[in-house]
Amino acid sequence: MAILKIARMGHPVLARVADPVTEPSDPRIAKLVDDMMETLADAGGIGLAAPQIHVPLRIVIYRVPAGRMPGGVEVPLTVLINPRLAPVGEARESDWEGCLSVPGMTGRVARWARLRFTARDLKGGTVEGEADGFHARVLQHECDHLDGILYPMRIDSLRDFGFNEEILRRREQEEA
Repeated sequence: MAILKIARMGHPVLARVADPVTEPSDPRIAKLVDDMMETLADAGGIGLAAPQIHVPLRIVIYRVPAGRMPGGVEVPLTVLINPRLAPVGEARESDWEGCLSVPGMTGRVARWARLRFTARDLKGGTVEGEADGFHARVLQHECDHLDGILYPMRIDSLRDFGFNEEILRRREQEEA
């Protein structure tokens, strides 16, 4: 396994649509996913898409900590190959997001509140499910990377985008 360099906003690999994985069970895909897992653990993030490590393939990995899930049940590290998302209902939620490819910044983004997803796993089997809240947000954020979209492109107002420390200070002042 290897810790890989994370592409930052502005790099061309993050601006293109990633290619589908034709053979999810290929050992090279498993090796790539292992490297993605090690890179994600080293970076301390919640999710990572293959384009973020300079590989233009439709693969995402993510986990959702128990503290971000209703009922406190975590979503363990999950691998989705060639994922597809579909919103369930019309509800959207706005919340703050950060990204390993946009270090030191945060922005408020509106996302679908609930969605269905389908993908392949490392054995080529089908993975299906539903996600809501933060889980749905993470899936949308990571899958956006597969389509060349970074979260700042989804921000409604640049007033809701800035350096982590400044936004945190502003939010604390607003809550006081």
